[in-house]
Amino acid sequence: QVQLVESGGGLVQAGGSLRLSCAASRGTFSAYSVAWFRQAPGKEREFVSAISRTGSNTVDGDSVKGRFTMSRENAKNTVYLQMNSLKPDDTAVYYCAARFLQLSRYRRDYPYWGQGTQVTVSS
Repeated sequence: QVQLVESGGGLVQAGGSLRLSCAASRGTFSAYSVAWFRQAPGKEREFVSAISRTGSNTVDGDSVKGRFTMSRENAKNTVYLQMNSLKPDDTAVYYCAARFLQLSRYRRDYPYWGQGTQVTVSS
């Protein structure tokens, strides 16, 4: 089964940018759709973005449309989340998740998860 490790989180000022990475090991990475979710303290885990197996299709959550972009490099077994125009409300732990075949925006559809990376946006 695929294993996922996130990186790239940190502290950034409002209006700034960060790029998160999610590196996969084991399994055939190109067979998995991947998503990013985030969870702020005291809140439910929220869908951020998802990408299809080939990278030809992406879906974004309403709160990040036009600001965040997801991409992947199957040759490197890695997906990315480019986050621009960051806001304090984007502060959360960001998780990547994978599922076999088709992408989904629903947390319950993803059996494989990373440990998360903290993103903090200061005002």
